[in-house]
Amino acid sequence: MIDLHTHSSASDGEYSPSQVVFFAAERGLSLIALTDHDTVQGLEEGAAAAAEKKIDFVKGIEININRAKGEFHLLGLGLDNISSSLLELAERLQNDRIARNRRILERMKDDGYPVDYGEMISLYPGQSIGRPHIAGYLLEKKIVRRRQQAFDRFIGHGRPYYISKQGAELDQAIQAISESGGVPVIAHPLSLYISWGKMEAALSELHSSGVLGLEAWHPGAKVAACRRLEEMARKIGFFITAGSDFHGESIRADRKLGHTAGKIEIADSFWTEELQPALQMKRDGINR
Repeated sequence: MIDLHTHSSASDGEYSPSQVVFFAAERGLSLIALTDHDTVQGLEEGAAAAAEKKIDFVKGIEININRAKGEFHLLGLGLDNISSSLLELAERLQNDRIARNRRILERMKDDGYPVDYGEMISLYPGQSIGRPHIAGYLLEKKIVRRRQQAFDRFIGHGRPYYISKQGAELDQAIQAISESGGVPVIAHPLSLYISWGKMEAALSELHSSGVLGLEAWHPGAKVAACRRLEEMARKIGFFITAGSDFHGESIRADRKLGHTAGKIEIADSFWTEELQPALQMKRDGINR
């Protein structure tokens, strides 16, 4: 059992990178990829914990890509040597994230809610703050009774204090991932909000642009949809990945390490037969 999509407190997860790895080892996983949002800050800690627990560790990232409709997240998996281009891209996205968080709380404060940006970030020292942290802060302030209520009433899509986040251009993200020794993978493709009738053409275009993999298996989709995505992706020429998109038990209790859609265990074949050969082909191409 493995997992190719997880998050730690380096972005919007509940647990530190080392804790995520320790939990994975306790649950019998043989390999885990850490793919925090727009940051690589937790990778060294995660790699050290994996070495201690004697499980394989894949360095990764999840980058928000600019898109007019839907949500486009690009995984970078197998980051052997973090490039200056990836570091610069992550820093810009983090700065944009901070500015967005400030604007959200400033708008709420202007409307009379007892919130303060400095107070909010003091609750999460050393963490990359995002909307899940803001939701936790609103719960702490008793402005909402549950985390999800914060999204439903205040900061979710279409709600009064939602502000869209800035992303990277696709070609820029692909280049940064490639220069770091990794391969780009489309995360949870149904979030692109493309109809099934247009999906194959859209995915084919993304494959032609340099995206090599597709996360066909994700707990946000039904098993039948995952099978359909996998079949389509193989026809196009993608390699296939699977992940839990684990964030922590109090943030997304339905997402379990090592499990994907339909609570199916993630087999190590997604590493040995899919991602590992793709990474090796890339390295062979570079070394020629």
